[in-house]
Amino acid sequence: MGSQEGGAGPRRFRMRERFFDLGEDFTVEDEAGRPAFRVDGKVLTLRKTFVLEDLDGRPLATIREPLVSLRDTVVIDRPGRPSATVKRALFSLLRPRFHVELAEGDLEVVGDIVGHEFTIRGDRGDVARISRSWFRIRDAYGVEVEPGEDAALMISIAVALESFDRGE
Repeated sequence: MGSQEGGAGPRRFRMRERFFDLGEDFTVEDEAGRPAFRVDGKVLTLRKTFVLEDLDGRPLATIREPLVSLRDTVVIDRPGRPSATVKRALFSLLRPRFHVELAEGDLEVVGDIVGHEFTIRGDRGDVARISRSWFRIRDAYGVEVEPGEDAALMISIAVALESFDRGE
């Protein structure tokens, strides 16, 4: 997975839960409460679409549902990079599972999606964790991104999973 930021330890970001009102935008904060990214909920589109932007308004990823899909699917388009596709696993016996298809290597998402307690894993191990327990703020959860991993992609995956959680 490509890196956009370095650092000695994992980076944590605060996400807001239930942000899917039409046209609603929100800011993703780092663990110190500083703005890190912005999510723009697009209103005038045929399908649910969100754009993850840097603080200067440059798009980092467009997160959208395809017009037609046989199972739960969300596509993450990243400028200058291959798209990522997030799909609900067809068979998941014990807990919800999702598969993220990437050109540079697929990822698996396991855990309690509704409760916002899950792990994103790649061939080299865990790449990100999502947890509600890191923040005491109601309706918020954290995305912890391992060093060397693409924070914008991991946050885009969290946005996609929030869409599945809503069942829309």
